[in-house]
Amino acid sequence: MSTNGQNRAYLFSIVLIAVIGGLLFGYDTAVISGAEQALDSFFRGATDFTYTKLIHGFTASSALIGCIIGGAISGVLASALGRKKSLLIAGMLFFVASIGSWCPESGILPYGQPSLQLLIAFNIYRIIGGIGVGLASAICPMYIAEISPANIRGTLVSCNQFAIIFGMLVVYFVNYLIRNNLADTQEEIQAAMVEIGWRRMFLCNAIPAGIFFLLVFLVPETPRYLVMKGKESSALRILCKINGPDEGARVLEDIKANLVEKKESLLSYGITVIIVGVLLSFFQQAIGINVVLYYAPRIFENMGASVDASMMQTVVMGIVNIIFTLVAIFTVDKFGRKPLLIIGSTGMMIGMVALSIFSFTDMIGIGALIFIIIYTASFMMSWGPICWVLISEIFPNTIRSQAVAIAVAMQWVSNFLVSSTFPSLSAWNIGGTWLIYAAMALLSAIFVWKAVPETKGKTLEDMSRLWKKR
Repeated sequence: MSTNGQNRAYLFSIVLIAVIGGLLFGYDTAVISGAEQALDSFFRGATDFTYTKLIHGFTASSALIGCIIGGAISGVLASALGRKKSLLIAGMLFFVASIGSWCPESGILPYGQPSLQLLIAFNIYRIIGGIGVGLASAICPMYIAEISPANIRGTLVSCNQFAIIFGMLVVYFVNYLIRNNLADTQEEIQAAMVEIGWRRMFLCNAIPAGIFFLLVFLVPETPRYLVMKGKESSALRILCKINGPDEGARVLEDIKANLVEKKESLLSYGITVIIVGVLLSFFQQAIGINVVLYYAPRIFENMGASVDASMMQTVVMGIVNIIFTLVAIFTVDKFGRKPLLIIGSTGMMIGMVALSIFSFTDMIGIGALIFIIIYTASFMMSWGPICWVLISEIFPNTIRSQAVAIAVAMQWVSNFLVSSTFPSLSAWNIGGTWLIYAAMALLSAIFVWKAVPETKGKTLEDMSRLWKKR
């Protein structure tokens, strides 16, 4: 298939392989939603230490420590080893973490006997997987952007966000199938989940991780990186295969002309632009979305659903997330960034206030499920994908790499803090916990309204002029 000289079939096959990294990102971060209750029960059986809610909060979100590390080193690895080799490292880490989380005893510790040593080993494997997630979160969109023609780059990069959400839906469905095929009665299922169910949930990620690792060997390095390393003939060959001979040669000249970018100090445009980027990342997590994604089955059970129904409701939530992520992808360039973010914040605030009221009045039922779906749908059509869009375009060219690294690091740090504190907060007062997230949603709307510039229709070069005026 060729369009305007472009070999779309070849290009799409490359992008399809790259977005598997996004799918693994989504799977690895959301797999804990089905396993965390069984892990809680398993480690509470330890005799050499007391497994507290605080420790459980850390265990459920320990992968996020790896995400912070992976995000922090992604730029160094991408520059030193290349985009392709960095993706191979991410795939290998996903695979190792899946096998290790399945059997953290690793043939050394006694199998099936909970202990402090086993807990440490499990969390180490989860952190290893998190490093893979951190790498994938930065390098997959970078790879896709650098390999794609300019006229369809935005659409193809957006596919990575879709793959992340799709990966979450896949893991919700896989968790549901694993749980409901362990035994016949609820009592037997609960016991089997503690014994082997949570292990199988982590193991299933090894299949797409292994496939991703092998398929990455088939994709080319990005032309930009090849030019940086002086391999212009290899870069030209790939560009011509994707864009056609004439366009490929022109793109190569553009890459060579823009290879050396002017660098300025991080604060060349003032502190405001950095604060805006950091707060975008902070609010994306402070509104509590990953609490809902990671602890969804437990939340649905606390609302009165059976264990079986809670898993299915999680699958339904995943489908809703897919639909509303598509809404964002198809409307962000039409309606703009700010309106969608404010609408999303408003919807999330309404959802959390309603959940709080239901919790305080013990009126938990189908209404609570509806408002959780309103909350997640509001996030997926706004802060989910659009925060990443803004972070990628809001910073001036000359400080973008430094500023993006800071913003992404804040995102993973905030994610960890919010996710790890939820078990303790919910034990304190679940209705009060929902009110905290509602307040954050309100503050995020005010922040966007007052501080975030609209970037719709603006070039990346416009960002420099925009922040110099402030």
